[in-house]
Amino acid sequence: MLIAYFDCFSGVSGDMILGALIDAGLDLDDLQADVDRLGIGARLRASSVDRCGIRATYVEVDIDGQPMTAAREQHQHPGEHSHDHDHQHHDHDHDHEHGQEGGDHHHTHLSDILAIIDASTLAADVKETASRVFRRLTEAEAEVHGRAVEDVGLHEVGSLDAIVDITGVIAGLRRLGVTQVLSSPLHVGTGTVICAHGRYPVPVPGVLALCRDVPLVQTDIESELVTPTGAALITTLAEGYGPAPAMTTVGTGYGAGGRNPATTPNVVRMRLGRPVATVEPSTASHRAPERGSRCVLLEANLDDMNPEIFGYLFERLLEAGARDVYVTAVLMKKNRPGHLLSVLVDPESTDSVADLILAETTSLGVRYQTVDRRMLERSFLLVSTDYGDVNVKMAHLPGRLRAAPEYEDCARLARSHKVAFQTVYDAALAAARENTEP
Repeated sequence: MLIAYFDCFSGVSGDMILGALIDAGLDLDDLQADVDRLGIGARLRASSVDRCGIRATYVEVDIDGQPMTAAREQHQHPGEHSHDHDHQHHDHDHDHEHGQEGGDHHHTHLSDILAIIDASTLAADVKETASRVFRRLTEAEAEVHGRAVEDVGLHEVGSLDAIVDITGVIAGLRRLGVTQVLSSPLHVGTGTVICAHGRYPVPVPGVLALCRDVPLVQTDIESELVTPTGAALITTLAEGYGPAPAMTTVGTGYGAGGRNPATTPNVVRMRLGRPVATVEPSTASHRAPERGSRCVLLEANLDDMNPEIFGYLFERLLEAGARDVYVTAVLMKKNRPGHLLSVLVDPESTDSVADLILAETTSLGVRYQTVDRRMLERSFLLVSTDYGDVNVKMAHLPGRLRAAPEYEDCARLARSHKVAFQTVYDAALAAARENTEP
């Protein structure tokens, strides 16, 4: 399990999150390959910048050779001009009056954006999540302006840029192996900005609509710290808000906004880590305290569910606390082929996981039984390789140790160093053996 925790102490925007991902080790070429799957002629440019003494990564987007930082419509602060390059965040602007705002501006609607995403060759889960973010973004704007969702229009250039930000962030988190997103409370600014309909207070109404039930911290910084795209991404992806959880940090990234104020670093910080309860870097002498435990085995027969859903279902179950999930092919009544879903959970998670199974599958019921399990004693060892640090799970058998490098660590390092996965895996295995041999 890999957690991405976002410190939004200076707000958040889509391009800031992209910068944090790249700064934390996501390969720009890999991210560009995902953006290319959109088929809209977008190119990413990443540069190292200084933000109040912190080195951070700043990401810009070109579409068909046109820099979005200069061309897109965006919220302006009084006294600023849309061609300035030092705006707080480069985010798309919303226009809901067809033909009345901006004269000859083109508009893109939710259906058009969803069509672009659906026609792309991005992974199915990336498409689904990106579509969900855009629906929430458009629903918030429709609520603010009292219009139907299908009537909400976005400036065409800005909406293309938002597609890059949103799909890029989701695909990037997937490439890094992130399984859970958490966030600090969102720090918002004050003052006013000029939008398509006039001068709006900060935070703008669309952001407030997106952040319902989300903790906000009001600052005295006269700037738009949280943009609609940033708010839509965080509030859709984050499973909780508050202090960073206890975790072993495996990477940190700083994504920069366009401004460079003198007093507050204009960055969002992303920390990648593993829960200390499941992976704790230590010496091989640190062992799991239990050799056996009592669990609950939940089972459900599935004979009419699309097998494509299994991958998504497994992710949801593991996120909900399942210790193990597997499917067995079975022959059911009337000689129909089907699947037996088996989920192992702690007793206190029985009801919540059973509810999830009933909600996400076609099963009409779940049966469960209490089971005992016996486990080998385990320890976790953090080893250093030429490619970076890797967590290795050690299983203790009589007279010997069995080592298994963590998949996510090996995959992340293989991508960033452009080497074969097995090369990193073998290096971690050799390092573990060197550290544990007498």
